[in-house]
Amino acid sequence: MAKKPRPPLDLDRLRQDIVFSDNLLGHDLTFHTTWGLFSPKGIDEGSRLLLDHLEVRPDDRAIDLGCGYGPLGLAIAKSAPEGACLMVDKDFVAVEYANANAKRNHINNAHAMLSDGLKHIPDQSFTLAVTNLPAKTSKEHYYLFFNDIYEHLEPGGRFYVVVISGLRQFIARSFEEIFNNHRKIKQGKQYTVALAVKK
Repeated sequence: MAKKPRPPLDLDRLRQDIVFSDNLLGHDLTFHTTWGLFSPKGIDEGSRLLLDHLEVRPDDRAIDLGCGYGPLGLAIAKSAPEGACLMVDKDFVAVEYANANAKRNHINNAHAMLSDGLKHIPDQSFTLAVTNLPAKTSKEHYYLFFNDIYEHLEPGGRFYVVVISGLRQFIARSFEEIFNNHRKIKQGKQYTVALAVKK
C-alpha cells in the first residue's frame, strides 16, 4: 500500500491566525485574520483608498457593510468616540474575527453581527454608511443593497462606497436614481470612491 504523500505546507502554521498592524485614520490597530477572509494578510488597496478619502464625524452612528475582520468599522469607531459603528457580514467567521479585533483593540463602541446586507439588522438609522463592494455580484443585488442603505440613513446621512473602477458608471447611475446625487471622490487606477448623501 502506497504511503500517503506529505502535504507540501506546514498545516499547523496555516491554521494559526495571521496577525498584522496598521495605521488607519490615524489610529494604530492590530488585526488577527485567517485564510478564507478577504485580504487576510493586510489592508487591501480599495479599503485604503476609501479610508484616505473618508470623513468621519465624532458623533457618527455608522454601519460598515461587509465588514470582514473589521478594518473599516474599527477605524471609524475609533474616530467617532461619541458615536458607534455597527459592522455586518454574512460570513460568521468574519463576524467572529471583527468582534475579537474590537476587543483586542479596546474599541467598545463597535460590534459585529451576522446579516445579509441590512436584512437582519435591528430597526435603527445611521448617519454614515461605508462598504467595499464585492465585484462579483449582480446589479440587481446592488440595487437592493443601495435602496436598503437609503432607507436606513438619516437625512444628511452619507454613503461612501469603494468599487472597482469598471463599475464606476453603474454606481453613478444607481446613486443618481436612488439618492438623486452622486459625487466621485477619487478615481484610482483600479478603484473608485464615490459618495451619495440622503437629502
